[in-house]
Amino acid sequence: MFIGEYKHTLDEKKRLSLPARFRKEAGRRVIVTRGLDACLFVFPIQSWNKIARKISELPVGASDTRGIARFILSGATESDVDTAGRILIPDFLKDFASLGTRVVVAGTGERIEIWSERSWGEYTKRIERGADKMAQALGDLGIL
Repeated sequence: MFIGEYKHTLDEKKRLSLPARFRKEAGRRVIVTRGLDACLFVFPIQSWNKIARKISELPVGASDTRGIARFILSGATESDVDTAGRILIPDFLKDFASLGTRVVVAGTGERIEIWSERSWGEYTKRIERGADKMAQALGDLGIL
């Protein structure tokens, strides 16, 4: 399980070093794709295969499901994890997430998210203000 928040640097060749704690679970190849909230999602191959299969099974007759399939699947790219634990972020994904040199790599369970440092700061401030409402919703679901 991927957990934690790490500040990293995207180098001039658009390579990002995955946190050492994530490397074993991530494996030698990962899928990087558009994520929600203007971040990137990174999946180990096994997790990606489950997600991609579920998305592919969505009904094509509904506009929303066609849209999410296009958004996630067409934006996906496979990346090798090199011996230094780095992955390559293609230009179109770098632009999508407005990534600069400073990024945040966040573990969110089954996936890794990559955020611009600025966007992550804004996002976390916003969700922290709503923590009480989220706690209530989790309590209603029997999680907390």
